[in-house]
Amino acid sequence: MSRHSRLQRQVLSLYRELLRAGRGKPGAEARVRAEFRQHACLPRSDVLRIEYLYRRGRRQLQMLRSGHATAMG
Repeated sequence: MSRHSRLQRQVLSLYRELLRAGRGKPGAEARVRAEFRQHACLPRSDVLRIEYLYRRGRRQLQMLRSGHATAMG
């Protein structure tokens, strides 16, 4: 098994957290999977874009956890 960089571990952790937070919310799990698949082809060298998407994902996670979101999509 290959070792992941710190940023890769953070992104994978965010993915799992978003899936957990989206349980019970219509469309949330499918939306999370689709977003991550859409950006999975980004080159590892595009660190600025990856960090931007990571921060955006963190904000979406906060929104899901805050209870303001009842559905996604």
